[in-house]
Amino acid sequence: MEKIIDENKQGETLVIEQKEGNKRKLFIESYGCAMNFSDSEIVASILADQGFNTTQNLEDADLVLVNTCSIRDKAEQTVRKRLEKYNAVKRDHNPSMKVGVLGCMAERLKTKFLEEEKIVDLVVGPDAYKDLPNLLAEVDEGHDAINVILSKEETYGDISPVRLNSNGVTAFVSITRGCDNMCTFCVVPFTRGRERSRDPQSIIEEINDLWSRGYKEVTLLGQNVDSYLWYGGGLKKDFEKASDLQRATAVNFSNLLDICAKAQPKMRIRFSTSNPQDLTMDVVETMAKHPNICNHIHLPVQSGSDRILKEMNRLHTREEYMQLIDNIKRVIPDCAISQDMIVGFPTETEADFQDTISLMDYVKYDFGYMFTYSERPGTLAERKMEDDVPEETKKRRLAEMVELQQKHSGFRTRQNLNTVVEVLIEKESKKSSEHWSGRTQHSLVTVFPKGNYKIGDFVNVQVTDCTSATLIGEAIGYSINN
Repeated sequence: MEKIIDENKQGETLVIEQKEGNKRKLFIESYGCAMNFSDSEIVASILADQGFNTTQNLEDADLVLVNTCSIRDKAEQTVRKRLEKYNAVKRDHNPSMKVGVLGCMAERLKTKFLEEEKIVDLVVGPDAYKDLPNLLAEVDEGHDAINVILSKEETYGDISPVRLNSNGVTAFVSITRGCDNMCTFCVVPFTRGRERSRDPQSIIEEINDLWSRGYKEVTLLGQNVDSYLWYGGGLKKDFEKASDLQRATAVNFSNLLDICAKAQPKMRIRFSTSNPQDLTMDVVETMAKHPNICNHIHLPVQSGSDRILKEMNRLHTREEYMQLIDNIKRVIPDCAISQDMIVGFPTETEADFQDTISLMDYVKYDFGYMFTYSERPGTLAERKMEDDVPEETKKRRLAEMVELQQKHSGFRTRQNLNTVVEVLIEKESKKSSEHWSGRTQHSLVTVFPKGNYKIGDFVNVQVTDCTSATLIGEAIGYSINN
C-alpha cells in the first residue's frame, strides 16, 4: 500500500523511439505504482535489443505485455478485464499474438495465469526481466514460459532504462528493490522480495546521463527508500555479516542523497516512498543542506490508532510519528508532508477511526492517498484476521477522511498566496493551451500564462490565486536554477 498510485497513468501504453531494423511489435501497458512504470522502461530496453519496437495499436502487436499491480483488488480486476480484451483481439484479428503478464500479479498468481487465463503465454516476475529473451524463445517454440524467481541480487543497475512516454523533464531512478517491512496488509514483500540496494555509482551515472539529455528533475524510487544501504551488494538483512571494510565504506540513504545533490546541483531531487520507522533525521538534515533537494516527504502512516498500527505490524506508534513530524518541521519549517491512509482495517472501531482523524488534524497534510481496506490474498491480515468492517462503514469513513484532507490541502495551498514560488515547467495545462503547468518543490501543481517560457524552464511565479490543489499565478522571470 505504501506506493503512490497515480490514477491518471493507469493503463498507460508505453511508446519509445523506433529502433531501425526492428521488425517485431511490442504493446506494453502498465498498472500500479511508479516502480511498475519504471520497470516497464527496463523491459522495453531489454526487448529493443531483441528486435521489438513499441506500438500503440493493440491489433498490430506481436507481443502484448501488461505490467501488473497486486496492491488492491481493483487493480487485479482491471488486469483480468484487459486480458479478456487481448483474448478477443487475438481470437478475431491476430491469432499469432503472444501475451505476457509481468510484475507483482505475476509473482503472486504464478502458474495460475497459465492454467486459468488460457490466453497467457508468458508469466514474468519483477526480478526476472533479464530472462525475457530466453522465455520468449520458449514461447516462439509453442511452449508456455514462466520465471517468477525472486532474486537476492537483482537491481537492474546495469540496464539503462528507455524513457517511455517521457516529458523529457522528469524521470524516475530506481535505487532499491523489495521490502523487509512485513506490514500485515501488504503483499509487496511476497511479490518483490527482500530489500536490496543498487550500486550508488550506477545511480549517479544514470542521473548524469539524464542531465546531459536535458532532464531537470529525478525521483529516487523504492518501496522504502530510507532503507537504502549499499555495502557491495546483497540483501540489507545480511549487512550484519558485512566485513569491517564493507561497514566502513557503506552508503546509506542520507549519504546517497548528498552524493546525488552534489553531482548535479541544478537538478531537482525528489524521493519516494519513506517509512516512518526508517526515516532518520540525518536524511532531513541533508535535505535542509541542499537547495536542490525538494522539501517534500511522502510519509505514509496508514492509521492514527496505536491499536490498529500494532495490528498492521507498523513498527512505530502514533506518538513516535507525531514526534517525527515535529522534528521534520523543526529542521525544515516549510516541508510538505503527504500521506497514505487505510480505512476499515479489520477490527477498526469508530474510536480508532477518530484517532486517525485527530492525527490528520494535528499534521494537516498537504495531500494524501486514501483507500478502503481490501483483503490481499497471502498477507498475514488475510490469513489471520476477519475483514469485519462493513463496506458501507468503510465508505462513510473514507468520504469523511477525503473531505477533511481536501480542507487541509486547501489550507496548505492558500499559504502560498501572494508569495513567489519556483516552478519547473512540465507540460501544457490540461484546461488551457495558453498556460503552462508545472510543480513547485513542494509538489504543488502551478499554472500560469506561457509567455516566452518553454518546457524544462525553472520559472519564478507570483501566486495570485489558488484552488484546493493548484496554484495560479504570473511568471516574473527565470529562477537561479535555470
